[in-house]
Amino acid sequence: MHNSAEVFLKKSNNIKPDIAVILGSGLTNFFEEKNIISSISYKDLPDFPQPTVKGHTGKLVLGKIGKINVVCMYGRSHIYEGHDPQSLAAPIRVIKDIGCKLLIITNAAGSLDQNMPAGSLMVIKDHINWSGFNPLIGPNADSYGPRFHDMSDGYNKNYRKQLLEVANKIDQKLYEGVYCMYSGPNFETPAEINALKVIGGKAVGMSTVPEVLVANHCGLSVIGISVITNLAAGMNKTKLSHQETLENAALAENNIINLIKNFINDIQLDDSSGNN
Repeated sequence: MHNSAEVFLKKSNNIKPDIAVILGSGLTNFFEEKNIISSISYKDLPDFPQPTVKGHTGKLVLGKIGKINVVCMYGRSHIYEGHDPQSLAAPIRVIKDIGCKLLIITNAAGSLDQNMPAGSLMVIKDHINWSGFNPLIGPNADSYGPRFHDMSDGYNKNYRKQLLEVANKIDQKLYEGVYCMYSGPNFETPAEINALKVIGGKAVGMSTVPEVLVANHCGLSVIGISVITNLAAGMNKTKLSHQETLENAALAENNIINLIKNFINDIQLDDSSGNN
């Protein structure tokens, strides 16, 4: 068990969450104040790299959604910040250590589809890793998973089906598609975007894939949801900016958080759904 897991469980009086949520760029308001059990800064968690990007707070918050204990990562770190890719594995393993069975990852992404405009939500059905990085490179953490792990159900089909059913029930339009990762920090070129379209991508961003690889390695099921904040490079007349990303993520915040909370309230957690 990582030191951060022990620190967290001590702070929470050994209350263990079933579900973890990672909030992406521009998403800040997950729990209502009355439902928060405990909160701890990443600065007090030795295994957590410190995020440096605007829109990422940097704290781990435990609270309740209905009857379910949920831990929420307010902010994440990225490879483009200069972190060693392997350092991005530790927070996910801490989430596994403290008892989580499901990880819900959100991100801000650019759309590769003219018919999926800014403000849309897309559940990720698979990914293409064009970042050139993998946090599992190096000695294998045998206590968490195998040297070579399967990624054929990287975004759990069972939970994805439940999420789509919930979206339909609450009348929230939810697209589905393949998420592509580049390392950043620059936005992609129009030629790179055209290449991603050819190979089947529907959204593009600079995060999520490292966490998903680590989660699957240690048998933690994953759901991924992209908040579409802009059309990708070359698809509209304006230049891309991080400010636009944050503003459009904030506009879609109520929709994605409402979707996630309804999903958690309806969820049928499968204890055998891990990949180990």
